[in-house]
Amino acid sequence: MAIEHKVRLVEELFDRLEKEIAVFQSETHLHCIAGCGKCCSTPEIDASPLEFLPWAFHLFLNGEAEDILLQLQQKSDSNCHLYRPHSFIDRSMGSCSDYRYRGLICRLFGYAASRDKYGQLRLATCKIIKEGQQENYNTAEVAISKGLYVPVFTDYYMQLSQIDNRLATTLLPINQALATAIEEVLHYYAYRPLPNGLGNSA
Repeated sequence: MAIEHKVRLVEELFDRLEKEIAVFQSETHLHCIAGCGKCCSTPEIDASPLEFLPWAFHLFLNGEAEDILLQLQQKSDSNCHLYRPHSFIDRSMGSCSDYRYRGLICRLFGYAASRDKYGQLRLATCKIIKEGQQENYNTAEVAISKGLYVPVFTDYYMQLSQIDNRLATTLLPINQALATAIEEVLHYYAYRPLPNGLGNSA
């Protein structure tokens, strides 16, 4: 399957998720605090290369892929390369530098559920939302138990794996996932015509 086609399928999956999350937010009134980057500042985030393929493809089209790959290869810390803290003192406040192209894990966390050992859906969200919006959180948990639709982590990763099983099921530290996504695009076009009439690779 062509890279462009995979990118389009991933973007379509993300679009469906965005609509589902918007409905879930309107039903539960749960929301992230403006400027909060607590979950993004956590260094132990794993992701799959496939969820960052649209980002890597975007970089490639704009001639930035090789430079960003070099930055990732030289990066010494494990915090997400895309996360920009507002200050070096408090890294928990910040934002994504490429929010449009954030990964699946970034989209799901806070507004999706996982199944416990009994098969019950449990909202996977942060301590800040649980404690700061406790009433809405508790109401949402009850509503989910009564059938309120909520996106489910495993369901979305299963849909992702149907696009490219290898790239979707390879979970890596987030910066390695970013680098691998770029490498996939660069390798793909090394001996193929460039997309959108950009000409041929050298």
